[in-house]
Amino acid sequence: MEHLVDHMRTSYHSVHEPTCGVCKKHCRSFESLREHLIGPLPKQECKNVFNIRGCKFCLAILGSPYVLRVHQERCQLSEVNYGVLARLANLGLRDSLTIDTGFTRGPQVVALACKMVGGGSDGSLDLCARVCIIDGNENMIFHTYVKPPIPVTNYRYETTGVRPEYLRDAMPLRQVQRRIQDFLCNGETTWKIRSSRGGKARILVGHGLDHDLDRLQVEYPAIMIRDTAKYPPLMKTSKLSNSLKYLTQAYLGYDIQTGIQDPYEDCVATMRLYMRMRNHVHRREDYPLTSDPQNRNNFASWRQSELERMSPEELLAISRSDYYCWCLDSA
Repeated sequence: MEHLVDHMRTSYHSVHEPTCGVCKKHCRSFESLREHLIGPLPKQECKNVFNIRGCKFCLAILGSPYVLRVHQERCQLSEVNYGVLARLANLGLRDSLTIDTGFTRGPQVVALACKMVGGGSDGSLDLCARVCIIDGNENMIFHTYVKPPIPVTNYRYETTGVRPEYLRDAMPLRQVQRRIQDFLCNGETTWKIRSSRGGKARILVGHGLDHDLDRLQVEYPAIMIRDTAKYPPLMKTSKLSNSLKYLTQAYLGYDIQTGIQDPYEDCVATMRLYMRMRNHVHRREDYPLTSDPQNRNNFASWRQSELERMSPEELLAISRSDYYCWCLDSA
């Protein structure tokens, strides 16, 4: 039991982790669970069940092959309409950003994505040339080309689709920064935003948002950011980030970023990933994080004898997550 206690003290197992539907093993990420089920060295019993009743997208185990077929039809999402994307490629300014005057029920969620062109002598310096924001229903509420503050030396047309004439009369970066900053804070001052609950500031979803916000010169509290590149359940077993292209194909069931890329398509993919993670149903806990003061002594060394007398189930009951699970946004 001493080894089990030491393991639980450092593993941060919790009800929020991906769990095998067959043997109930807790995994640090969905990639770890995928390897457990269908990887090079899977647990054979779990693999056999998964091959018959397992969803390859959400990795859930269903009651029967028929239930699996019905479930998987819903679980696999359809790609964004490319006819719409073709029209959006020539879209200039679309600005429906508003500041709410009253409180809405629960925090509003928006997704942001940018496309970068190159600056500097070798064209390797990323400059934001296009930005898009959508709401939780995948409606576009902001889109504009962005005029960079320094000359563009590589338009990266093969992936961005951006031409020089698109940026000639585009919105200046400083104006874009102010519009997005004000919209996200939604009437609150940045330094006063302390929680994603109870305030008016918006939850921001994206992939690699540190880079996008840096290029936009936007500062926003980490507590309001939901980044699919840094969310532990969506990361590799090596704790490195997966690409948005891979996450969309693996967990949503369709392909993105083929040919010229569109920020609207990226926004939709990140919003769908966020909603899928947020909609997981986990047991509610008053203090769900190991960093909560109430959990400080759960595995304290002075409790070693008491902890060693506990069953594995009792140890799991007092163990808490070391990351913020997105299911808590719907609490």
